[in-house]
Amino acid sequence: MHWSAIIEDTLRAGVGREAIIYALAAIGLNVHFGYTGLLNFGQVGFMAIGGYGVAISVLEFDLPLFVGVLVGIGCAVLLALVLGLPTLRLRADYLAIVTIAASEIFRLMISAPSWRDFTGGSDGLTGFSSGFYDVNPIPDGVYGFGPWRYNERTLWALLVGWTLVLLATLLVWLVIRSPWGRVVKAIREDEDAVRSLGKNVYGYKMQSLILGGCIGAVGGMFWVIAQASIVPGNFSPIPTFYAYAALILGGMARIWGPVVGSMIFWALLSFTQGVVNQAVNEGIIPSWLMDANQAGNVRFILVGVGLMLLLIFRPQGIFGDRREIALQDR
Repeated sequence: MHWSAIIEDTLRAGVGREAIIYALAAIGLNVHFGYTGLLNFGQVGFMAIGGYGVAISVLEFDLPLFVGVLVGIGCAVLLALVLGLPTLRLRADYLAIVTIAASEIFRLMISAPSWRDFTGGSDGLTGFSSGFYDVNPIPDGVYGFGPWRYNERTLWALLVGWTLVLLATLLVWLVIRSPWGRVVKAIREDEDAVRSLGKNVYGYKMQSLILGGCIGAVGGMFWVIAQASIVPGNFSPIPTFYAYAALILGGMARIWGPVVGSMIFWALLSFTQGVVNQAVNEGIIPSWLMDANQAGNVRFILVGVGLMLLLIFRPQGIFGDRREIALQDR
């Protein structure tokens, strides 16, 4: 087996575009679930509305890309209000049901032929990210070292993406260290006790939902801008659970947990895919047991089994603290 190629692909995946996207989505979920105890199963809905907000703003209304980003964030705030107003006074499972349903409703709406003039229907939209690459200050060429060698376009996207991750992480660090952060962590532990102290629990939950949703929307905007296209099929429920996997892997209620978890998650997926593919191609795994088409799905099985074992033996994640999560008490 070509271990050098597998390791190089693994190292690239750990800092690649997918790691950035899901780090941002997981940071938002960390605000929701890790710190506040809000069970949001529709983070992909915030990603989708941010992505379509920026794409439609640029293409249909001829707005600058920066203004389109602000529109995408505004759409995420509006979605958080629509989801939170009827549910945040109820139990956590109501929010989970509403968020996953809302994300699917939005995905089906943007796929509908009646919306095709604005959303492109099932074909999606392209041609809205030129403003992002037009301001690329990196000259043409190939940059980097070892396995991390990129052309100017990819390098620009990665630099901007990891800058966004660092800014989002810094923002969460600042707000969690503030009095606001102490209140939302107290709500996670016992919201009745916080309410008895005169705090507006409903208002804090709404603020947390908006903050985490906006961070997720930034991840969605980076996703579609970096790949220069957006299609509804990208926004199935699966990305939300990838983000949860990254959050659980790194450790909930930890500032760097979502970031490190996303890097490890995508590195593991790349590593397992490389090992299984080469084992099938070289006959180490017999063809009667598995073919090349099935090998791609086996990586999810292997990583899933690993996550199950992690939850059994270390439910707080790699860097988490069992006292912080207290899953059985939520």
